[in-house]
Amino acid sequence: MAITPPSNRLWYKEPIQAIELGWIILAFLWGLFMFFFMIAWHFIGDQNLSTETYRVTTDAYEARVEAFAEEFQKKDAEGNLVEEEGVPVVAPPEGGDVYILARLWEFWPVVELKKGVAYRIHLSSVDWQHGFSLQPTNINLSVHPGYEHVFTLTPTESGPFGIVCNEFCGIGHHSMTGRIRVVE
Repeated sequence: MAITPPSNRLWYKEPIQAIELGWIILAFLWGLFMFFFMIAWHFIGDQNLSTETYRVTTDAYEARVEAFAEEFQKKDAEGNLVEEEGVPVVAPPEGGDVYILARLWEFWPVVELKKGVAYRIHLSSVDWQHGFSLQPTNINLSVHPGYEHVFTLTPTESGPFGIVCNEFCGIGHHSMTGRIRVVE
């Protein structure tokens, strides 16, 4: 109940004033413009990440990532395997396929890429739905078990990039991170 109710209880039958009609038309036209321009933003603004998605079993994907990490794990000058906090650092060949595994509560392995080189990133989960957010870039995907997402990434800056899970995945969600290192 209003503090001062309108004199005419059928307020919706009152004629629309010119200024109100102008604002309604303006809002409608702006909404149409934004709706149709979203298609253009996909092509001219790089607003949406174009991905491929394939069905895959979690066991097969996990085995593929482990084989990838074993084949391309980086070695130091003495021939020792390089790790960061117990996670292998993998340096795939330039322009090759890169496999990253999401699982409770990590992105595995740490990947080292070359600046200016295009890579095909393969991404899947073996347990729950996770989020893949590459910081500070604008790459954000939902990662589901049983689906392999593939997208192309060309690093334009060198340095460390953090991977953050942005889908709540359980008690250790806050610590689910990973890394991509980009070198010159």
